[in-house]
Amino acid sequence: MDHDAGLAALTALREALRDRGADYAHLFAAAPNSGRPTGIDLDGDGRTWRARDAHGYGLFSGDGGMALLSRFPIGGVRDFTGLPWVALPGNAAEGVTPAAALPILRLHSVGAWDVEVLTPAGTLNLLASHASAPVFDGPEDRNGLRNADELLFWVQYLGGWTPEGSSLSAERFVVMGTFNIDPERGEGRREGLAALRTHARLQDPEPRRPDGGMVTADWPEDGPGQLRVDYLLPSRTLAVTDSGILWPGDAPLLGISAGTASAASDHRLVWIDLAF
Repeated sequence: MDHDAGLAALTALREALRDRGADYAHLFAAAPNSGRPTGIDLDGDGRTWRARDAHGYGLFSGDGGMALLSRFPIGGVRDFTGLPWVALPGNAAEGVTPAAALPILRLHSVGAWDVEVLTPAGTLNLLASHASAPVFDGPEDRNGLRNADELLFWVQYLGGWTPEGSSLSAERFVVMGTFNIDPERGEGRREGLAALRTHARLQDPEPRRPDGGMVTADWPEDGPGQLRVDYLLPSRTLAVTDSGILWPGDAPLLGISAGTASAASDHRLVWIDLAF
């Protein structure tokens, strides 16, 4: 959802959910990279202020950010949103990024967080991000390379690397978010996603709809089509007791009509139940 400094929109969403019986008392959101100006002509059109010239695609700063709503208190947060792409070991930024942008262009097109959620059973770390769509570029495939590196960031973080401070010490965590790439179909470089899905510390529960499908985004057939691009990958220290994907019409949505739910987003709700 769009980000505002006072979290007014997120607070309004929380109240709307509470009115329908879903109480998420704790909120977190940080300013995203989407729409944040670089001041550099990234797409070569001679202008420096358009949506594709931002650190992440956006018509204004905060356009299409990230947000967390939790029933349980939120503890410490590490925000990696400001990490330059070139700071990632083995990055693919050089050669596909204008020289003036190379030192400053951020890795994450929207954001990346490590958020502690303080559950009654103990702390659960949410490693959340929203990756670039691996399209809308040119033959240099900058967005495809960036998408892969955004996911490889988590692979390196799980392996003990960190841009600053201490390495990840949590034993119970979930890597989650919109990764914008399907394991088999559509455009993109799949090495980042494959490395995450097969990581020794992670499991992929492969949530499904009641009809057995795993797609999470409903795009037009003359475009990307239906793809699996949204993921919840819990650590192997957690037991997955159930999982699914909720599409409008599959089940009641807190009294919200299927039409309203469909209009709200072309991505669908992915869920898992965990046992500590």
